[in-house]
Amino acid sequence: MEEIKEKIRKKFREMSIMKKIFLGYLSTIVLGTILLLLPVSSRAGRVPFSDALFTSTSAACVTGLIRFDTWSTWTLFGQMVLLLLIQVGGVGFMTIAIMIMTMTGKKIGLNSRVMMQNAISAPQLGGITGVVRFILKGTAIVEGAGAVLLAIFYVPRLGPAQGIWYSLFHSVSAFCNAGFDLMGQMEPGSSMITVAGNWYVNLVLMLLIIIGGIGFFVWRDLIEQKFRFKGLRLQSKIALAMSAFLLISGAVTIFLLELGGEVFASMGPGERILVSLFQSVTCRTAGFNTVDYSALTSATHMAMIGLMLIGGSPGSTAGGMKTTTAAVQLLTVVAVFKGRKEVDVFHRSIEDSIVRTAGCVTTMYLFLALVSAYVISAVEGLPIVTALFETASAVATVGVTMGITSGVGMLSKCILMALMIFGRAGSLTILCVFASSTRKPQPKYPAEKVQVG
Repeated sequence: MEEIKEKIRKKFREMSIMKKIFLGYLSTIVLGTILLLLPVSSRAGRVPFSDALFTSTSAACVTGLIRFDTWSTWTLFGQMVLLLLIQVGGVGFMTIAIMIMTMTGKKIGLNSRVMMQNAISAPQLGGITGVVRFILKGTAIVEGAGAVLLAIFYVPRLGPAQGIWYSLFHSVSAFCNAGFDLMGQMEPGSSMITVAGNWYVNLVLMLLIIIGGIGFFVWRDLIEQKFRFKGLRLQSKIALAMSAFLLISGAVTIFLLELGGEVFASMGPGERILVSLFQSVTCRTAGFNTVDYSALTSATHMAMIGLMLIGGSPGSTAGGMKTTTAAVQLLTVVAVFKGRKEVDVFHRSIEDSIVRTAGCVTTMYLFLALVSAYVISAVEGLPIVTALFETASAVATVGVTMGITSGVGMLSKCILMALMIFGRAGSLTILCVFASSTRKPQPKYPAEKVQVG
């Protein structure tokens, strides 16, 4: 037995950093599945294994796609399991691991520090334990404040105990960009539709989503620079500028596209603005919704797919290809149109390797979303836009749906789970997991021009 344990330890030590991170996500999902399979987790006593696995994957990957209504299906214990999975998935299992090691006085080695750097997309290895403390402290403060603000709404309506639980659950879910909700008590599968016109609840949720989606390192940079934009790092400037652009342009686009649609027909001007703003925020990548997405126009669906695939910023609780990736792609197009050899912004140039990586990440997300959509469309007999909406939501770990998640078959469920794991672990992590560990010398070939475009 000891010999087997030693072999496992040796195999684990020989794994690459990215493989360990990937294994950590898979282990979290497996543990969550086991807990959700317990009779105490489900109101019906037991759920099918595939549905427990799907729900655990969705929660650990902070996605929000669900096979059935959360409140109607899971007991308080099951809801607590989901909340724990969301929290671990949101701040990262390595962040939790480093916290435990610090609390128990265990020495944090170089290998653990490197794993932490890769897991949270830290810009540098130095001061990684300080970064962990900042992430955990910031998470506790923001989620706590969000819970208090939401309690002002929920406690008078649901009573102290249930009101506080609802407030905490939705605060964590919003900050971690997970999209899980307990509003099924009012109306199964309704998400936030019952509070679509409530400015207070909408603004609190949007604020939590935006704070979580901007990224821990952007907030740290902002605090260090006393919120002076000029002194920020280039990554922080790009993330903030792109986030603001997407939020405003997304809201305006949705508002204009839905003016003649059935969703806006019964709404006043104020509620239309609020609904448009909330959908623009939640598509990046929170998963709540205040309208029935199946009733929106096809043009709005396509606009939302674009917002979902871009997602949040690096080192945040959000998924997607990231705002910085989209910005680099856009800046590359601008540079080509202007005939410039270098891609630059804010008086700084961007390295060629970053430009190539951005192109690779964008291609991977588009390829996976499109190919998966074609397969699901063919297997389930669904319109391609409907299938693409679902696959974009999964790979970008958003969680919004047009209502098809509960009815898809086993193959489609497996595809969606794989997309969620890819989206949460990150495209670069997945590439490194399946890349060869032995690097061969790269030959230098003669250059030759190829006409493109």
